[in-house]
Amino acid sequence: MDGSITKQEQITSSAQMKTTRSSELMELSEAVIPGGVNSPVRAFKAVGGVPRFIKRANGAYLYDVDDNRYLDFCCSWGPLIFGHADPDVVAAIQAQATDGLSYGACTEHEYRLAEFITSHVDAVEKIRFVSSGTEAVMSAVRLARGYTKRDLIVKFEGCYHGHSDYLLVKAGSGLATFAQPSSAGVPTNSTSDTIVLPLDNDAAVIELFKRQGDRIAAVIIEGIPANNGLLVQRPEFMKLLRQLTERNGALMILDEVITGFRIGLSGAAGMYNITPDLLTYGKIIGGGLPVGAFGGRADIMDLLSPLGPVYQAGTLSGNPLAMVAGLTTLKKLSQENVYAELAEKTFAFTRLISDKLSGTDFQIVSVASLFWIVFQADAPRAAAQIQKEAVERYNTRYNMLLDAGIYFPPSAYEVCFVSTAHTKEALTEAATVFSEIMN
Repeated sequence: MDGSITKQEQITSSAQMKTTRSSELMELSEAVIPGGVNSPVRAFKAVGGVPRFIKRANGAYLYDVDDNRYLDFCCSWGPLIFGHADPDVVAAIQAQATDGLSYGACTEHEYRLAEFITSHVDAVEKIRFVSSGTEAVMSAVRLARGYTKRDLIVKFEGCYHGHSDYLLVKAGSGLATFAQPSSAGVPTNSTSDTIVLPLDNDAAVIELFKRQGDRIAAVIIEGIPANNGLLVQRPEFMKLLRQLTERNGALMILDEVITGFRIGLSGAAGMYNITPDLLTYGKIIGGGLPVGAFGGRADIMDLLSPLGPVYQAGTLSGNPLAMVAGLTTLKKLSQENVYAELAEKTFAFTRLISDKLSGTDFQIVSVASLFWIVFQADAPRAAAQIQKEAVERYNTRYNMLLDAGIYFPPSAYEVCFVSTAHTKEALTEAATVFSEIMN
């Protein structure tokens, strides 16, 4: 969509787009990998069709093993804010790779990235790196329990915080209930200290703290819930969580794995003007390589081993490749007018789609360079408000988008991302194609 392929060619390409090699690789993979995939959504179960096996990527585009090209709105699920194979990030990784891939020892790169984050995020006085968002959240929860000497954890329906047992849960039958496991293999007793509340419901939170405030170790919430739609919360709700946790001696954990450094240098904490006790990070701080981190107040963080009694460790934590990739990315974000340009670009793109689909049951929710499309009259702020028909409409049209060369997430619940590599021309053309297919 850089001008070499016309809109009509993209729309009609579904008749010619070949998936022979992707189909072959999926069949081969299914023999040795459960479901043929290493993360469930990649299996395309919700949308049907053939998962595309990617061979290479550059800028805003993916290229699969059948030599099809796609304008990519997944961006590896968020971290590639400068697009694929950004030359500066690639050069930093290559330079480090010649000096070694992993040491299992301290490096200056860890300090440099930690110093950058702590100097740009007021709530983070100290930080520790891990290898994934799941690991970051798991460690932050353990630390919160160790600090407060309490056990109860409060999360919200529709928020995803990784696949540790006690957070892989769904709400019970009441308004504010102890959670039920949402996966086989999760013992009921492992979720007995997790409470699930509805999003955007002040009364439920207030009532819970009235009854059990002195037993709650932490409340955890995504900066902007972005794994079950883009469920933007009212600032008043977020500030209420901060007030109630402070008043009752509980900690507030802000999960910024997606929003951290994606919506701005200060993330969702800055957007809502709140100061959480602990924050979790991933995605962008690794520049496209696997990484996670958790940080916050120094007096809490200093309870971690080797200083304190809360144990946490990781052989590949602070991997030098991820550290240099992350630091290169964050420095670029701080030195250039990236966020304003991305927000402007994303707003223009989403506004164009909205204008083309005006008069239909359609909403497009956007924050900074994130956006989510939902085919219903009102934009949801809670997972329960997402209509089944809206999901079905997305699912039945997904492969038409894919065959037109537009790579959206293979799930109606996942959000999309725009990078600096997405040109105005490509986005304008994509908006036209999208609107014609989805109308």
